[in-house]
Amino acid sequence: MAKLAPSHLLQTPLSSKPTSLPRLSSTLTLLDDLGHLGELKTLSSVKAVHAQMIKMSNNNKMDIKAKSLATCYLEFGDSRSAAMAFFVGSAHYLPWSPFLEEFRRYGNDPEDVLKFFLEFHNRGVVFDSRVLGFVLKLCGNLKELWLGLEMHAYLIKKGFDLDVYLNCALINFYGTCLGIESSNQLFDEMHKKEDMLWDEVIKLNSKKGRWVKVLELFSNMQLSFAKPNSATIINALQACGKVRALNEGKQIHGYVLRWGLESNLSICNSLISMYSRNDRLELAKAVFDSMNDHNLSSWNSIISSYTALGCLNDAWIVYYEMELSDVKPDIVTWNCLLSGHSLHGSYQEVLAILKRMQDAGFKPNSSSITSVLQAVSELCLLKHGKEIHAFVIRNGLDYDVYVGTSLVDMYVKNNCLSFAQSVFDNMKNKNIFAWNCLISGYSFEGLFEDAEQLLNSMSQEGIKPDLVTWNGLILGYAMKGRHKEAIAAIHRMKSSGLTPNVVSWTALISGCSQNENHAESLKYFLQMQEDGIRANFATISSLLKACAGLSLLRKGEEIHCHSIRKGFIEDVFVATALVDMYSKAGNFRSAYEVFRMIKNRTLASWNCMIMGFATYGSAKEAISLFNEMRGAGLQPDAITFTALLSGCKNSGLVDEGWKFFDSMSTDYNIAPTIEHFSCMVDILARAGYLDEAWDFIQTMPLKPDASIWGAFLASCLTHKNLEFAETAAKNLFELEPHNPANYVLMMNLYSISNRWVDVERLKDLMRKVGVKHSPVWSWTQIDQKIHMFCAEGKPHPDLGEIYFELYHLVSEMKKLGYEPDISCVHQNIDAVEKKKMLLSHTEKLAITYGLMKMKNGEPIRVVNNTRVCSDCHTAAKYISVVRKCEIFLKDGTRFHHFREGKCTCNDCW
Repeated sequence: MAKLAPSHLLQTPLSSKPTSLPRLSSTLTLLDDLGHLGELKTLSSVKAVHAQMIKMSNNNKMDIKAKSLATCYLEFGDSRSAAMAFFVGSAHYLPWSPFLEEFRRYGNDPEDVLKFFLEFHNRGVVFDSRVLGFVLKLCGNLKELWLGLEMHAYLIKKGFDLDVYLNCALINFYGTCLGIESSNQLFDEMHKKEDMLWDEVIKLNSKKGRWVKVLELFSNMQLSFAKPNSATIINALQACGKVRALNEGKQIHGYVLRWGLESNLSICNSLISMYSRNDRLELAKAVFDSMNDHNLSSWNSIISSYTALGCLNDAWIVYYEMELSDVKPDIVTWNCLLSGHSLHGSYQEVLAILKRMQDAGFKPNSSSITSVLQAVSELCLLKHGKEIHAFVIRNGLDYDVYVGTSLVDMYVKNNCLSFAQSVFDNMKNKNIFAWNCLISGYSFEGLFEDAEQLLNSMSQEGIKPDLVTWNGLILGYAMKGRHKEAIAAIHRMKSSGLTPNVVSWTALISGCSQNENHAESLKYFLQMQEDGIRANFATISSLLKACAGLSLLRKGEEIHCHSIRKGFIEDVFVATALVDMYSKAGNFRSAYEVFRMIKNRTLASWNCMIMGFATYGSAKEAISLFNEMRGAGLQPDAITFTALLSGCKNSGLVDEGWKFFDSMSTDYNIAPTIEHFSCMVDILARAGYLDEAWDFIQTMPLKPDASIWGAFLASCLTHKNLEFAETAAKNLFELEPHNPANYVLMMNLYSISNRWVDVERLKDLMRKVGVKHSPVWSWTQIDQKIHMFCAEGKPHPDLGEIYFELYHLVSEMKKLGYEPDISCVHQNIDAVEKKKMLLSHTEKLAITYGLMKMKNGEPIRVVNNTRVCSDCHTAAKYISVVRKCEIFLKDGTRFHHFREGKCTCNDCW
């Protein structure tokens, strides 16, 4: 439809004489009895009756008569006369919206109403403020900017600018066509601000979601001694809930009490909602209890308050009280219960509520379906999801964009991307959430070409990717280990005009940590800080995971201090990550202290602490903590039993290991995984029960993998059982042909047995397969610098001084009975050379350097990437006595804490 040409309205001044039509009164009268209008058969007869009605003016039932007259004209296709009847005779009595609906129903364009108005005006018809207000509202409704602006100029010129109804219409027009800021500016420029005008501008800001402005206007309204109506008070209370302005809400509550408005149910219901949105359920309940009467909305408000804040049992108590009060729940009540349980993770209960709702005779609507689909998504109940999808189609709910988006999300979370794409393609109206959901789904599955193609299509359809879009893509790249593409996506985001937020960087940092690229995580964190982005709880948790993976105690302690300063330490996930970091970085005491400070421990918190005990060889303490956990009412999971079995393995507790392994299925209905079977093989084989371990492998229900045979082979080396070792090695060479550790273990066993031909044979096999020895290294941190000691490659710059100190140490150790264990050298050389080789072990070099550089009393902390040999283990015991120090050594499997000539492993490693 072509827009109306500007400058029509001011062509004819208000005082000009009519050219064709006479001046008409704005208060026309109609016949009392209009029954015969429906019997009129021609348009001319309608006009005749209209004329008669004007002559025989009677204001009784004017709105009914005017409506009948306008309808008669529309039935005969005379939209112009219908508009004239409305403008001239009935605009006082008929609301404009029903008239427009009737106008449209007979196939007319509402823009014609404006054309007729201009025609009548230019022919000299004089309209009062009610008609002009209607035209202004219609200009806003049809986005007729220029005509509306001319109307404003006309009103100022003719002195209508003080009319409150017209000013309300003007504010609405500006808000619709030029934005809320223009409306607020116009309001500020108005000299006379009556109560109705305040109500209107507050209502308009509320509709636009300008909650802070609503509160500002309401405050100024009070200072101007204007009296708000109940709708304005409700809007102000809604704003207090949205922006969590509790103090302002309390002040409005005081106003309600002062003016005796507490009997207004709508206001009281809004007070309940406001207090619940500000997490003050006790005040919401106090308002509810103080009400003399409760309607259905009141009950729904308090039930919604409880469910929104996770007080689900209280919500049900109120629900039953409502039933006892003879108030029947409606669909809103059930939807409150559904959404609350879904929001707070009670997904099974959501399905039960849905059944109860249907049994009560209620048919789920789009809001119900959205909550149920979220529960189905989280429970990964694809079959239920498909049933709900069928219900949606049968009942025509697929038009709803939120239902469509929830269906896409459900299929994405159930790894049915083809179904998700199909639902997405059939959605008529796609919001950005649907696009983001599908892009994330493709990204998380590693289907980046599809994700990028969808990103391009999104832009082509005029939808600009937002932060969520990019963050889904970044997280997908990071989770799949494609960090270069992830950082490139961050740069692309910046190029598009968006600023990466904490979620963007945390997605990258978290992805690196999950893929054990811990150094990259710390590097990207520095870049994040350079961009001025502050870390949140999730960032801190990911960084602590990186520190745990690298055993960076000092960096972990820095992050701990930062967490305390920023209040992150109260978060259970951050606290659990701290326990994990301290356990893996060699400060077990701090790990235990943090664990004890956690108020609401999750299962993950308990599992981390139990695994910490297990890693340090404190199996009895791990078992004690497990019993404490059970006493606290928590059920163990598979990870709990992995930790317990690891503790038994590291402490040589065979009987206890069997007990926990058997109890998994019998007491806790947990099916053992390959990891649990591997622990049991390790427990048996380490303790020397190689035959039992072999039988266990042969009878286990799962096919043995590399972890099973690797554990068995390591124990065969310890107990020098060549026959079993060769069988294990054969399986390992097939399962992991490129893992050098398996070849090295077997070569060590052959060298112990003086089977040097077999050693050379394995070396030839490694060359043939293309397997290279993994570099052996140890490191220690002095101040803020990491000092690496590698068996191959560039030597440490202070290596000469280190060897000098080490010779002195060995000399002192020999006085206490130390004797080098040359069986740890698996090379065909003489004993003297073997003793020299033992001195070059990286663990000894790192420990010695720590002694040289550390301050007195400070423990030595060393990280080694392979299992510590028995000679280095013995040497560390002697060093702890000679230098009166503590040594923490983390090898490839566990922690060793040396003090006063003893190790926490009790020589079981």
